[in-house]
Amino acid sequence: MKKKLSLFLLVLVLVTASLTGCGKSQETESSSSGDVIKIGVFEPMTGAQAAGGEMTVEGIKLANETKGEVLGKKVELVVVDNKSDKVEAANAVSRLIDKDKVVAIIGSYSSSLSMSAGDIVKKAKVPAVGCSPTNPLVTLNNDYYFRVCFIDPFQGTVMANYAVNDLGAKTAAIIQDVNQDYSVGLSKYFVDSFKELTGDENSIVEMTSYNTGDQDFTAQLTNVKAKNPDVIFAPGNYGECALLIKQARDLGIEVPVLGGDTWEAPEFLQIGGDAVEGAVFSTHFTAEAPVTEKSTVFLDEYEAKFKKEANAFAALGYDAYMVILDAIERGNSTDPQVIRDKLAETKDFVGATGNITIDENGDAVKSAVIKNVDGGKFVYLTTVEP
Repeated sequence: MKKKLSLFLLVLVLVTASLTGCGKSQETESSSSGDVIKIGVFEPMTGAQAAGGEMTVEGIKLANETKGEVLGKKVELVVVDNKSDKVEAANAVSRLIDKDKVVAIIGSYSSSLSMSAGDIVKKAKVPAVGCSPTNPLVTLNNDYYFRVCFIDPFQGTVMANYAVNDLGAKTAAIIQDVNQDYSVGLSKYFVDSFKELTGDENSIVEMTSYNTGDQDFTAQLTNVKAKNPDVIFAPGNYGECALLIKQARDLGIEVPVLGGDTWEAPEFLQIGGDAVEGAVFSTHFTAEAPVTEKSTVFLDEYEAKFKKEANAFAALGYDAYMVILDAIERGNSTDPQVIRDKLAETKDFVGATGNITIDENGDAVKSAVIKNVDGGKFVYLTTVEP
């Protein structure tokens, strides 16, 4: 009886060891050491910021079709919808790391959504590359978060300069979305630059706020109208901002309205209609002024696939993917730590949106583009160097 029991226990130990070994083998394969390299993508495919996420993912998928292999291995995209929600963004990134075993992550449209993932990628030591999150806090004190776009201190300065030097504005009103780190941060940098440029601490005559999802801005606009500013700066989601401008025109407010890169979405034009004619905003890229040979390649590939003109967010998604593959190639490794280290060393990478150099903060040193709405289209005005 004792011999049978001992034999049974021995078999049980061997079977358990065998199963454990299989589990390790499967985990190793899924973590990109087999024939497939997995790169995660967390973008808002639904919710208030879906248009931005969809445009970004188009560019990422195009890049994957253009260059679908690295180090002799197939690159597989794992795309997860963060639903335009901070909690969902954190959950999406956790899933990509823990379940899908990705070696790097791309995302997200919206600084707030990107910041929700910051501590997670930092703790897991899996590098992330943001396409268009411009708030400085996205990469602050995080050695595992990078981006291929400029940041808000530059974007805010660009728009303040435009307001003062091109429009001759001496006073401004700010209308910001207090739920969006992007909107609050960009407003601050505009205010600081505007005051410095005008030399007047009282040049911001009104500063008012709203919440994401609001559709009635009558109270805020009534306050602004009473102060009679030379210009209004209103960075925020394309949907709310288009409605805001429409309601401003209905109230008889005719001063120029300026914004940031989130306005570059077809929905901004559709919602705003004639009311957004003349609206001016900063962005990252324009099809009208290709800046590198990669710009032309990207534009041709995008138009051939999607039968429409490319936008800045698709171009940034394209670049984020290509920058990661470049880091994998230079490091000759799919180890997340090696990829992180090579991303940090990125210098003069020729991308669709321009030459990309990652600075000591993980941020890209890039030029900015200014566009306006003219004839129901986004039209290029000028390029501003850093």
